[in-house]
Parts: sequence; structure tokens; C-alpha cells
Amino acid sequence: MTVATDSARPPAPGRRPLLADAMELLASMRFAIALLTVICIASVIGTVVKQREPLNNYVNQFGPFWSELFGRFDLYTVYSAWWFLLILAFLVVSTSLCVARHTPKILRDLKTYKETVREQSLQAFKHKALGHLAMNPEASLQQISAWLAARGWKARAQVRSNGVMIGARKGAGHKIGYLAAHSAIVLICLGGLFDGDLIVRALMWAQGKAVYQGGGLVSEVRPEHRLSASNPSFRGNLMVPEGARAGTAILSMPNGVVLQDLPFDVELKKFIVEYYSTGMPKLFASEIVIRDHDTGQTRAATVKVNQPVTHRGVTLYQSSFDDGGSQLSLRARPLAGGTPFEIAGQVGGSTELVSGDQKLTLEFSGLRVINVENLGQDGGSATDVRKVDLVDRVQQHLGSSASDSKSKQLHNIGPSFSYKLRDAAGQAREFNNYMLPVDLDGQRVMLAGMRETPAEAFRYLRIPVDEKDGMDGWLSLRSALLDPEQRAKAALRYAQAATPTDKPQMLPQLQATALRTLTLFAGAEGLKSESGAPLPPGGLPALQQFIERDVPEAERSRVSEVLLRILNGSLFELYKLERERSGQGAPATDAKTQAFMTQAVLSLSDSMFYPAPVLLQLADFKQIQASVFQVTRAPGQLMVYLGAVLLIVGVLAMLYVKDRRLWIWLEPTPAQPEQTRLRMALSSTRESPDLQTEFEALRRELLPEEPPAPKEDA
Repeated sequence: MTVATDSARPPAPGRRPLLADAMELLASMRFAIALLTVICIASVIGTVVKQREPLNNYVNQFGPFWSELFGRFDLYTVYSAWWFLLILAFLVVSTSLCVARHTPKILRDLKTYKETVREQSLQAFKHKALGHLAMNPEASLQQISAWLAARGWKARAQVRSNGVMIGARKGAGHKIGYLAAHSAIVLICLGGLFDGDLIVRALMWAQGKAVYQGGGLVSEVRPEHRLSASNPSFRGNLMVPEGARAGTAILSMPNGVVLQDLPFDVELKKFIVEYYSTGMPKLFASEIVIRDHDTGQTRAATVKVNQPVTHRGVTLYQSSFDDGGSQLSLRARPLAGGTPFEIAGQVGGSTELVSGDQKLTLEFSGLRVINVENLGQDGGSATDVRKVDLVDRVQQHLGSSASDSKSKQLHNIGPSFSYKLRDAAGQAREFNNYMLPVDLDGQRVMLAGMRETPAEAFRYLRIPVDEKDGMDGWLSLRSALLDPEQRAKAALRYAQAATPTDKPQMLPQLQATALRTLTLFAGAEGLKSESGAPLPPGGLPALQQFIERDVPEAERSRVSEVLLRILNGSLFELYKLERERSGQGAPATDAKTQAFMTQAVLSLSDSMFYPAPVLLQLADFKQIQASVFQVTRAPGQLMVYLGAVLLIVGVLAMLYVKDRRLWIWLEPTPAQPEQTRLRMALSSTRESPDLQTEFEALRRELLPEEPPAPKEDA
């Protein structure tokens, strides 16, 4: 073995062996596989962890410490993180070097048939055979050459003094598959880099652009936060309300947004949406008009899901739809009593809401015209209007607006609207109220939802409606409950009705108990238990805590039943007082009144914890739809498609194409000049069980009837 003299010499001045080692590592297959492994792990993280969510969502999910730590590593924006793009760039360089280093060898190998191998070397192969042909060497060469060509073998022969060596090859596409697969990785990674945030960030750095972190109108954003229409690569969102037009897309960045000016405006003529019976969108499309800025020409088009429209290299995809600024007419109902008042607003806008000494900001969040819920019902109600079945119903009056009944009944329960109430400190709660009453568990109720954070589900206050399908009856009952004078009258009337005629001395005690029960339930300010500890703000929890603190454990069950009976009887008397005062007359003692009072007790209890001074009811609306388009200019898209095709071809070639080489040695038989001795051998880059079968088939075709060998050849 000859050793190159350069490797034994000391490094020449100016040479950098460390750089050579680094290039060798960078071009090695193990380095590329390590990078691919890291990219796969990062992709899994980017799939499991929702990307580009509000920071509060991550704090609620992971906690303050881990959410901050994950944020420092850009795990919430994995695919645009600097380290992910750097790894992707290293993978492109590594794979490109690997392809560049192996391509000349593969191309040279494709032109080589290795017909110069020695005939003695064929005996060392695993798949080999020896036989004789009943024809001279010239005729054998012509016949075997034609046989190889007919079966797809490419061959080359070398004539020697003592015979002819034929080198044949089949399945050279296996090597081409290697180049195709590795080139595909380079193309796909380059396409991902070109279509990602890399070009946008480079342009922002080169042009001195900055991320915009504020709010307001798009037209008011300054030029330093805008990219020109000549940007070669971007991916953003464009929202266009019906009857309006827009020409500026919004590019989301990890710490804000950047505005991308488009070379045209998009006007939304009409938004079309169709729904399934479940309330899920079945079809949504946008009829648009594109107005080119340079030529002034217009173009009408329809954008549907999976049917985008392309104009001047920019593609518009139908992404979703949203509210385009629907107009809302609300009726505010003060919970503490008072005159209702009207509020007008627009989705996306805000106004000031003053109730008593509270000053809040009312932000209109959205309007949803169709709401399909599962409203399976559980049967009828009892008939005693003084009885509340807390055991069966106390777990049902909170939570989702839909019932958990086993019978699934999907119904459209009408429009709903959402809003936020923000206090002076900037803290906001989100509310979602339905416009129309809903039939739940045999009772028609109005649904008023609330949640503290977007990560939570809405919890609904179920307000029973009166015979006019309104909330006036319940609101008047709640107003009377908060009035000490009305509570005293109701307690007296209940005591008078419940005191036995033969025991008039029980009247004062029963009246005092009824009044204290109503006061506890109403959450009178400053009320304390007999132990001196403060009680909850009202409702059933106040009664429960009172019993747990001031009643011996052995008596709690009996006292609970007595207090609940007194509470419901007193509330019913309070309800009758309010109806008499308003001139409506006494309510009927029937199942409908029972259902109303049952739900009223629960909703009154929940309303003590409702964190708003007023209930907002949707009186009327004018819906304005908006279409959300994904707007992209993706120069790397063609590279990704080409890379995908090459990857498929390369993988198929490497898996299913075997590179085989066949050698055939022909020499005359010394004792019989008209006979040819044939020695053959087969090899492959990948050994498999069917290779022996293929070789046996080749041997039988080349040597179908082997004549008896001469004695000197035996």
C-alpha cells in the first residue's frame, strides 16, 4: 500500500489543519444526522406547544417560572427562532458539502464497469459458477452480449490474450437515488429558509425597520414599521370587512407585528358561509375584487378553501372569517335595581360604562349569530312551589350552557355576543351573553357567561324568564331581596302563613329566622356569624358556612332542611309581594311557577358572585362579516415541491433499486477449441435473500445444458 508523501510532511506555513478537520466534520454524514435529530425534536416541541399564543396562556399552562424559561429559548416561536434557523442553515451547508464531495465519485462509478478485474478474483465471490458453452469464444461473446442487452444489463468487454472479461452492471439508479434524496433535503431546507422569517428579518435589519407593538388603525402606523411591496418573501394575514377594502397584510413576529404593503388592494364584495347541522362551517368563500396599484386594473375573483387566487406573485388563501365591526344595540339591566338604559356599540370598539360609583370600560369583542348546543333534557319538575331539589340540581346550575344529558339534541339557540369589562387598574373579565332564552332542564333561562382568562371555559348564570320571556320578574325579585324593607315584609308574611294556628307564640321566632335567612342569602354588608367571623357575600354558600360554623354537626342536616324550606317560602312571598306591587297579581301555584322558583333560587345565589354591576342584553344587531386571508409570496415554494419529488424518487430508488454487478470470463477450452469455458460471479451493494435466487436464474439461462467437462478441466 502506497502512502501519500503529503500526509507525512509537517503542515506548510499558512495551512489550517483545524479548518480542514472542521470541513470534514461538517461534510460528514453523522453531523447531518445529528442536525436532523435536533430539528425533529424541535419540530415535536413546535407541534406539542401551541405557537404564537398570548403569554398569559403559557403562564396558566406552565406556571411563571417555566413559561419564562421556555420563552427565553423561543419555544413559543420555534420555527422562526434564531437557533432553529441556524441549525437549518448548518444542515443545508452540511448536506451540500456531502453531496458535492460524493457526486464526482458517484459519477465516475456510474461510468465504470470494472471489466479489468482478474479472472482469479471471481472465485472469491459468494455468488459464483463455472460451466461450459458448446460454441467457440467469439460466438459465445456475441450471444452473451445480446443476452445481457435484452435483459437491461449494460456491459463492456475487455479482450485479453487468454480470454475475454465482460463487466456488466444493472440498477445504477441506486446511486442516483442517493444524490436525489440528499439534494431534496437541501432544496426543502432552502425553501423553508426563503419562505420563513429569515428574509423578512434580513430586510428589517438592512432597511432599519422595527417591530410594532402598539395598537390602533393600520393607516396610522408609521413607515418604520412597514415593509415595501417589493419584499420577495412574506407570509401574513389580511382581514377585509364586507363592503371595504384593504391592501396591508400583518406579519406576526415574536414580540409584535410588522405591516406588509401589498401591490394591490382587495375589496370584499360578499362573504358566503354555510353551516352543518352541528353549527360547524361547511363552506366559506369570498367574492373579491383586486385593484392593482400600478396599472389600476381590476380583477374579480372568488377565493375558497383550497382554491386560492394568485396576483403578481402574491397568493391569497381563504383562511377564516371574523366579525367586521357588527353594530350592537344593548340594554343594560342594573343588578342592584334601577332604571335600565340603552348602549350602542360596534364590535372592536369600546365605550365607558358608569354604574353607581364604578367606572368601567366596555369593550365589544364579538358577535356570533349561530350557536348550536346539545340541549338534552331530563324530565319534568315537582309541584310544590316552596320546594327546591338542591340534591339533583345544585350541580347543574353552573358550567357550560349545554346540559350533560345523555340524550343528544342539537339546536341553534340563537345569537350571542361577547364583551369585556375593564376596571381602572386595567384588569378585564370576559363575558358572553345569549340574546334569546334557552330551554334547559324544562325551564326557559337566559344565559349570561363569564370567565376570568381566555384559557378558562365560560361559566353561565342561568336566569329564569317570566311569562313574557323576559328577565323582569327575576330582576324585580333580586331587587326586592336587596331591599331590607321588602325582606322584612316577606319574612312577616311567611311567618304568618307558616305559624300554626294553635301556636301563635312561634310567630316572632319564625319571623326572625326568616328575616335572618333572607339577610344571609342577600349578603347584607357587614353581617357576621355568631362566632364573629365574616360570611361569604351571599347566596347558598353563606347559608352553608353559617351552618358549618354555628350549628353542631349532629344538627346540621336538620337545620339545613329547615333553613332551605324557610328560604324558599320567604322568597316565594317576596315574589308575590313584587307582583302585587307591580299590579301583576299573585302567581299561579303550578309546575311552571315551581320551575321558575327552583331556578330563581339557584340563579339568585350565583348572582351574588357575578362580577359586574349590570347585565347586558342584546336587543338588536346588524351583522357585518369579514374575511381573513392568508397572503403569501413564497419563492421557495417551487423548491419545496421539487425537493419533495426528488425525495420520493430518491427514497424509492435507494429502497427498491439494487445495484448489481456481473462478471463473465470466457476462455477457450484447451482440448476442445469449439467449446468455451465460462466463469461468472455476481455482487450487490445490498445483500438480500433474493440475490441468490436471481443468480441461480442467471446461471440457468447462461448455462442451460452444461456439456461434460474434459478430463484436464475437471
